[in-house]
Amino acid sequence: MFAQSLAEVDPAVRDIIGFEDDRQRRKIIMIASESLCPKAVREALDSPFTNLYAEGYPSTRLSGSERKRVLEYDRYLAFHRRYGDRRFYKGTEFVNFIEVLAQKLAAEIFATDSIPAEDIQVNVQALSGAAANNAVYEAFVSPGDTVMGMSLSYGGHLSHGSPFNRSGKYYKVVPYLVNRKTGRIDYDEIRDLMKASQPKMVIGGASAYPWEIDWKKFREIVDEVAPGAMLMADISHVAGLVVAGLFPNPIGYADAVTMTTHKTLLGPRSAIILTTDPEKARRINTAVFPGEQGGPHINTIGAMAVCFKLAATEDFRAIQQRIVENAKALAEALKQRGMKLVYGGTNTHLLLVDLTKVDTESGVSLRGDFVSNILD
Repeated sequence: MFAQSLAEVDPAVRDIIGFEDDRQRRKIIMIASESLCPKAVREALDSPFTNLYAEGYPSTRLSGSERKRVLEYDRYLAFHRRYGDRRFYKGTEFVNFIEVLAQKLAAEIFATDSIPAEDIQVNVQALSGAAANNAVYEAFVSPGDTVMGMSLSYGGHLSHGSPFNRSGKYYKVVPYLVNRKTGRIDYDEIRDLMKASQPKMVIGGASAYPWEIDWKKFREIVDEVAPGAMLMADISHVAGLVVAGLFPNPIGYADAVTMTTHKTLLGPRSAIILTTDPEKARRINTAVFPGEQGGPHINTIGAMAVCFKLAATEDFRAIQQRIVENAKALAEALKQRGMKLVYGGTNTHLLLVDLTKVDTESGVSLRGDFVSNILD
């Protein structure tokens, strides 16, 4: 059983995977939250680490080591045999190397001129973006506290306080909008809302907003009118652009930075959380495990390590540059053909077309589902 191939065990599943592979190769898929996962990342994802449970965290001796010493296997295996680690399972000695390597590589690609990688604490165990965001809620706010986030209907995410999500059910949410005239975030309006509502946490970031976000301005407003409030930056959509220097980096401004790794980062389906504060890192780690979830997916963490290493290359930066260039070119071409773009354009990886402004022969208003079927 264990040596049989997929074709031998279940040809139906093999065929369906083949159909999907063919679909992705033949079509131009313009879903902003999806990407293509490099072969090396998928190879790491299909590793024996998928067999393991590894609840807990690596030893602080290993996670606190210099990047260049992380792969001194004999040294840290000796420490492991003598002192153990912070896991609730045995057989995790190599898990510790792969997790710490992923942490170090992630810190390196998000480091800035003023914040070195050594000052960035990284949790790589969150199973998804929503789980990462929920862990930040768990760590820093209590049910009933006031939280500010971009309204879902204006481009925010479900986990930023939508009433359909637990974030909108457990907390008092004050949504901020996008200025309809300018198509941009109105920081003066945010200041007024923040001053009036005194939130315990403010969320910056979006799922359907095509412009840059001014993290410095967010930080200044929080410190001015809601001192002590937590500022969380969700950069799930734009993480790859941040790494490539094409979108502002929230490190050094936000108290916690969350992101998925399978959008512009071109990695596996997972998420990470970054902070520069050791005490906040401790609270985040506790909120992820045991607060939010049990055992991490170590095979996915290995794939993330590969993803982060690729993200440090010039090839990756070139891909991100072309993504932005292509999005801008598409936006201009659509406008030249009379299409109205929501928020007026883009300088990121996504754009939105206002279908309510498109005239049809039947007089029936277009909807996204109709248009996608036509384009398909």
